[in-house]
Amino acid sequence: MTAGGKRIQVVLADDHPIVLAGIKSLLQSAPEIELLGEATDGLTALSLLKQLTPDIAIIDVSMPGLTGVELANRLSAECPNVRVIALTVHEDQAYVQPLLQAGARGYMLKRSAADDLVRAVRAVADGGLYLDPAIAEKAMPAPAEDGLEGEVVLSPRELKVMQYTAQGLSNKEIAAKLDLSVKTIETYKARACEKLGLRSRSAIVRFGSSRGWLDDIV
Repeated sequence: MTAGGKRIQVVLADDHPIVLAGIKSLLQSAPEIELLGEATDGLTALSLLKQLTPDIAIIDVSMPGLTGVELANRLSAECPNVRVIALTVHEDQAYVQPLLQAGARGYMLKRSAADDLVRAVRAVADGGLYLDPAIAEKAMPAPAEDGLEGEVVLSPRELKVMQYTAQGLSNKEIAAKLDLSVKTIETYKARACEKLGLRSRSAIVRFGSSRGWLDDIV
């Protein structure tokens, strides 16, 4: 269930009929999830998602019409309230980073779906970010990529803002949680990114993953 108590509305897109049927069955077995529709190509998925505006879009990375990255980019621009979970067989970092940069809130391997997909849907619906444990290490930067020569100290506010950013929350969502203005959140984030040498949202996610920031914050 979402924080408001309603079921989590999901649209599923995958061009493999057997995978589509399996994931559909998995989602329908979870009482807190409502499957609104399904598509077998990127363009149909985009049209369906714009029409239904679900809470979550679970999309295959490799689809005809629009790829997962292209679809995530379009949704980020045209349906920003739809949170994307990428579902794929690809474990390579070359696939993970572009999807996170495109705004995806989750990255799930198909082989892990039976055990973890419903958990990922819940996490993303609650405003978090979910990385499949099998690829989380691949999404982390090597130490030299952190941009850190020594230990960098963030203020408590900077740290909190960066933690929430790593979890996938928008500036507006963070501002609401911390009872601050969006402009103030942007200032804290810019200051922290400069200290840490991080230049993109995906870099923040990778850095946060390596520091354990993807766990729930109390």
